[in-house]
Amino acid sequence: MKRRDLLRNSAALGLAGAIPFSRAIAAPAEAAAATSTASPLPAKSSSPANKLTPPATGQIPVAFLISDGAVIIDFCGPWEVFGNVMAGGMMGAFSRYTVAETTAPVTASGGMKIVPNYTLADAPAPKVIVIPAQSQASEAMLDWIRKSSKRADVTMSVCTGAYVLAATGLLAGKSATTHHSSYVDLANKYPDLHIKRGARFVEDGNLASAGGLSSGIDLALRVVERYYGRDVATQTAFDMEYQGQGWTDPDSNSAYAKIRTAANGHPLCAVCSMAVDAASAPKSIWHGTTYYFCSPNHKDQFDAAPAKFVALIETT
Repeated sequence: MKRRDLLRNSAALGLAGAIPFSRAIAAPAEAAAATSTASPLPAKSSSPANKLTPPATGQIPVAFLISDGAVIIDFCGPWEVFGNVMAGGMMGAFSRYTVAETTAPVTASGGMKIVPNYTLADAPAPKVIVIPAQSQASEAMLDWIRKSSKRADVTMSVCTGAYVLAATGLLAGKSATTHHSSYVDLANKYPDLHIKRGARFVEDGNLASAGGLSSGIDLALRVVERYYGRDVATQTAFDMEYQGQGWTDPDSNSAYAKIRTAANGHPLCAVCSMAVDAASAPKSIWHGTTYYFCSPNHKDQFDAAPAKFVALIETT
């Protein structure tokens, strides 16, 4: 029997998408706790200051915007979170679907082929948008994000999906985070952003960004908490056997707050923090200090504005 069959109890496979949620949303949080007596739910349910209101009936539509190169954990982690939410003892609070420019198969990371559910032209209007790391977004994708975000409760990027969100202009003047190796590069490309180093996720209005890879799971749990409270989010994490607590503390990525200087004896690229071989890596000397790079392209970026990059390395 599949794990989802167990969680649904007597519900038939695939039925969750058709379950009305008027009763589930109104039900007390204790009903969710009753589904697992072993679940370590807190004694009291907390209500976040930026609480979101679920619909009185129906599901919350979540769009996963993908293109070639989409990193699997970035969107599949949140996909599973939203799919495992039980509110009022029933599943199906969120309706999930993938969106791409066309319905032609998308080649995700590792070669996985995915057939998108919808195109940009016919996708249902989402209330939550998930943007994983992926290839450079087309102008059509950026325009879809701009328009859809106006009606969405949350538009969230995961990992270097922050570049896609930043390219829309929606993050201008706002705070955001990304994978720790991209703090400097993102700040260089989008100087009007406030890059928050060491953040598991950052929320700024109806926009949110997660750190690298697994951080997307925590941001998705945080979105669940904003809609349904901490009890339901905790139950979701428990049912998934997810023991991470990053979703309860956005500043829990402190391990990445410190500026890295070396890794296993290897210098780091001054642009992307990738460990390189000092013997063969491109390098530049500026004000008596040697800076190494993972590629000629990153060396050229640094050489065009070394003072700017050094300032970013020291402050970002």
